[in-house]
Amino acid sequence: MFDGLQSRLGDVFDKLRRRASLSEDDVNAALREVRVALLEADVALPVVKDFIEGVRPKAVGQEVLRSVTPGQQVVKIVHDHLVEMLGGTPGADEQAAREGRYPGAAESDLDLNAPAPVPILMVGLQGSGKTTTTGKIAKRLSEKQRKKVLMASLDTRRPAAQQQLKVLGEQVGVATLPIVPGEPPVAIAKRALSTGKLEGYDVVLLDTAGRLAIDEELMAEVVAVRDAAQPHETLLVADAMTGQDAVNVAAAFNERVGLTGIALTRVDGDARGGAALSMKAVTGKPIKLLGTGEKLDALEAFHPERVAGRILGMGDIVSLVEKAAETLEQEDAEAMAKRLAKGRFDLNDMHKQLQQLTKMGGLKSMMQMLPGVPKIQDQLKKANVDDKVVKRQMAIITSMTKAERSRPELIKASRRQRIAKGSGTSVPEVNKLLKQFAETQRMVKKVKKMGGMESLMGGGMEGLLPGGGAGAGLPGGLPPGFGGGGRAMRRLGRRK
Repeated sequence: MFDGLQSRLGDVFDKLRRRASLSEDDVNAALREVRVALLEADVALPVVKDFIEGVRPKAVGQEVLRSVTPGQQVVKIVHDHLVEMLGGTPGADEQAAREGRYPGAAESDLDLNAPAPVPILMVGLQGSGKTTTTGKIAKRLSEKQRKKVLMASLDTRRPAAQQQLKVLGEQVGVATLPIVPGEPPVAIAKRALSTGKLEGYDVVLLDTAGRLAIDEELMAEVVAVRDAAQPHETLLVADAMTGQDAVNVAAAFNERVGLTGIALTRVDGDARGGAALSMKAVTGKPIKLLGTGEKLDALEAFHPERVAGRILGMGDIVSLVEKAAETLEQEDAEAMAKRLAKGRFDLNDMHKQLQQLTKMGGLKSMMQMLPGVPKIQDQLKKANVDDKVVKRQMAIITSMTKAERSRPELIKASRRQRIAKGSGTSVPEVNKLLKQFAETQRMVKKVKKMGGMESLMGGGMEGLLPGGGAGAGLPGGLPPGFGGGGRAMRRLGRRK
């Protein structure tokens, strides 16, 4: 998400950063380009006007124009206003770090501070991903917060809607309310809450029916369910790819039903991001969750400060570290650290690293969280650095024998042909992988001599990139700031 906006704003601010001094005309010209970029990203016109009017007085102030780094000052002002537009508090993560708290809690996550069972009402149009998002939230609450969750489908109109939720419940290991044919939505909601109380559930998720468009019948049904259930949270599930339509839907539901938050789906397929930037400003309600893919674990808490950082190309190291911590087994990490400390690294280790990369959402997802990467997207494409390369490399390694994975020097010409045939790749691809492995192995041995992993985390990780190793087209290794991953990982370990 935000790919187009990220690129446009990156070009605008690069021009400002290169100037030793700025005039008021320079800032105004840059803000005109920012305005066009926001409109092209499908941000609502009133929101764009308010944003520019809020930024301009500070950006053309004497404090900026006389600053030693005026370009950076303007970027900071735009960043803070983006955070506010998205519903956050500028500097919240920095303040948390100063106070010794881990800057990882979303300012607007789900509110479960109510007597159990906490009713959560899911509303939205048909096709927005409401039922799937209900399953994702149930999985998130049960696994991450250890909540006992009950799901209930109130959609009696769409064929097999109730069965769909039941299947999702079985997939994520969450209970669903037994289906009673012909039971109306309000009665289902009351039975779900009664069951929740009697059987000791912490949360009851109520998945309501949708329509292809907003109509009076839909709203009347949702209002009746709301009055019967008295939900503590009413979440609108909106499709980010519908752009301004999603904003209009949010405004209509908020007016009639009263929302407490928004869950945006399909954000991985929306390169503009205008809906996310407009939602909070138009409705006054925070975006709480982002659906980032089809898998049931592809749901993230919405962090305004982190999202603003991604839009401006500053990266999101904290989220990257959190993803790593969620998917990395501590025993595996410790075993790998011991092997690397001794200078040992074979193709089995490389395969584990590629598996870890896949678990974290893939190479593209990870790279988007690194500072500076959006500016070198073209170089990454030319270097053939993408998730398909990762899968092909994993196939190549799994086509090797145990002896070959442990002792790559055994892999001569005839073996390379066999491995290429077995993995569905070509001999040049096998050669490229082995060359990349050799570079990484050399680096690991060098790190041992240099005295530890800190030097590796500080910028020597380019050999681990699929698609070309040190020659993958990344000038100077990974972008500045990736070295902080090691330190952030240790902080996360202490928090846990």
